[in-house]
Amino acid sequence: MSRRGELNEKELNIIKKKVNDEEAFEKFFRDCYLRNLRPATIEYYKNEFQAFRRRIDKELMECNHKDIEEFILMSKQSIKITTINTRLRALRSFYNFLFKNKLLVNNPMKNIKLLRDRQKNIETLDNKEIELLIKTIRQQQTFVSFRDEVMLLVFLDTGIRLSELVGIEVEDVTGNKIIVRKTKNLFERTVYLSEVTQEQLRRYIQIRGHIKGTKRLFISQDNFELQPHSIQKRFTKYGNEANINKRVSPHTFRHTMAKRMILAGVDAFSLMHLLGHSDITVTKRYVNMWGEDLESKHKMHGALKGLNL
Repeated sequence: MSRRGELNEKELNIIKKKVNDEEAFEKFFRDCYLRNLRPATIEYYKNEFQAFRRRIDKELMECNHKDIEEFILMSKQSIKITTINTRLRALRSFYNFLFKNKLLVNNPMKNIKLLRDRQKNIETLDNKEIELLIKTIRQQQTFVSFRDEVMLLVFLDTGIRLSELVGIEVEDVTGNKIIVRKTKNLFERTVYLSEVTQEQLRRYIQIRGHIKGTKRLFISQDNFELQPHSIQKRFTKYGNEANINKRVSPHTFRHTMAKRMILAGVDAFSLMHLLGHSDITVTKRYVNMWGEDLESKHKMHGALKGLNL
């Protein structure tokens, strides 16, 4: 048998020192820390890797292209497309890193594409629902309820993310401006407040007072920093109490702000900066969806308008 040709993949794997999952994770996450990725991003990777490993019952370093395809086919029966794509993005980052650093002979994610998903309508709150939500919050005249009202106004006025809101410190607020420092893309940006929000925020800061141990703007009734999940839970509760049959969440407030700004005539480029998008793709989706109020346009110019039927 001739030995003059290059070794095949199976033979190369015999020679090559194998790296197990734990060693691969250590190298990957070290790179994440060196690139100064957000803790939330690193936690996302960890969760997705563990979920994938449980699903396929196999070491990630032993996976091949067929395993990824089997995972997709199996997952489609019980997991949402968005969840599958979220997992695939994490795996792509992991395997691309390993392949680039010659820790893998073949990249299992090569030629694996994200699944196509139907674009769903994005839920937003209308005027009546916003007013009803604020009325519900105001029924409890406590520090917590007033804080939640102010947070709601800030969400609706600025469109900031939940993770960004919890990172705001008192000194980040100046007049009608808030400097958002804990951003998703690590770029600080300035957001602006209406007179109503500015006045309510001023009152809140006065009631909050000076607290030792934290500079965070929004705090708990025990003077501790707020956790994102606790804010989410409270707004879900308010939505249920107000009988609003939509998801009431900080992300819904963000979408609501985007829609109201677009309907008011704000251009996509300006909105992109206010929302803190890294590129204009998502912002353009908002503009395409809400650039014209289709319901009111249909009422004015519907095909059956003016017919005596």
